Amino acid sequence: RAMFLVGLSGGIATGKSTVVAALRDLGCAVIDADVIAREVVQPRFKAYQQIVRYFGTEILLENGEINREALGNIIFSHPEKRQLLNSITHPEIQKEMLKQILKYFVLGYRYVILDIPLLFETNRLTKFMKYTVLVYCDPPTQLSRLMKRNGLSRAEAEARVASQLPLEEKCRLATHVIDNSGERESTHRQVLRLHALLEDSLGFLWARLAAGAVVAGLGGLAYLLLLRHFIS
Repeated sequence: RAMFLVGLSGGIATGKSTVVAALRDLGCAVIDADVIAREVVQPRFKAYQQIVRYFGTEILLENGEINREALGNIIFSHPEKRQLLNSITHPEIQKEMLKQILKYFVLGYRYVILDIPLLFETNRLTKFMKYTVLVYCDPPTQLSRLMKRNGLSRAEAEARVASQLPLEEKCRLATHVIDNSGERESTHRQVLRLHALLEDSLGFLWARLAAGAVVAGLGGLAYLLLLRHFIS
């Protein structure tokens, strides 16, 4: 039986970080695509050079790093530029994610949770997930949280929400939904139920044998096979 992947996503300001923190506390292996996305746009990475080439040096800070806020303002108001940025960064993000998946594969985890904000928008990785989980909250709460968190006007917050798929559509695409509209205790109970379901799943890997094979010299081959399987 194979180790399986769980895709976790949400809408902007729906409280996905709260759910991720709870899953980490329960001992789950979580790979954060946002963290990786911040890493691959550092000057030492190939994606950095491509972004500067297409978006210009005006998006750079004085220290040479990319000004994420300035770049964010550009892509939220220009969908075609957002697609261009995604075409640059997504392949690099996926490569880094695969490296971490392989690490958990070797360590013997039954499953890995991939925290991907735009999982349902891109729709390229969902076919590799055994389960997909959406962190949901009702639209008025989402808008209020976003305005408060980012100091945005209502119009600015609505524009950012509109740049993503509607939450109702994501609910239809997800295999599991965690409603984070209410109290934290309610959300935590739902996370516990999800954790129990994942732990009871029959889709697990007897990874100690795989780890021995990797140590014996098959690590590079395993990585190449995974890379081909997930990205090709």
